[in-house]
Amino acid sequence: MAMAEILFPSGFLENVSALENEIPVILDGALEAGGEIMLEAVKGKLSAVIGKVNDPKSNPSRSTGELVNALGTSPVKVNFNGDYNIKVGFSESRPDGEVNAKIANVIEYGKEGQPPRPFLKPAKSSNSKRAKNAIKEYIAREIDKI
Repeated sequence: MAMAEILFPSGFLENVSALENEIPVILDGALEAGGEIMLEAVKGKLSAVIGKVNDPKSNPSRSTGELVNALGTSPVKVNFNGDYNIKVGFSESRPDGEVNAKIANVIEYGKEGQPPRPFLKPAKSSNSKRAKNAIKEYIAREIDKI
């Protein structure tokens, strides 16, 4: 039986070991970087569609800016499969008793008498590549530090 022995430089093994210990921290930072890009994109698209109505005289905007201010990112979490994720969404506390997710849904998809004014889907489709690149760049930068 043939036998082969592969020797890695000791510095390489030390770097791999250090990388293993830093992966959770690196992934948290990377997802936060990508999440910030998506958050700003959603805020921008939402701000652009809120208050836009076909006829401002007969149907004036009731926008208070509260929905835009309720946008944020969740902390990075690990699900039961071990996948890391971050979410962009709305906090749910409103003094008027309404639910921000419901209001956002009506804006995105419309309802009877109110046409849809999509902001989530366009923000996602036009910025997902930027967010992915930010994640990759963050990970590469952090790996280079090790």
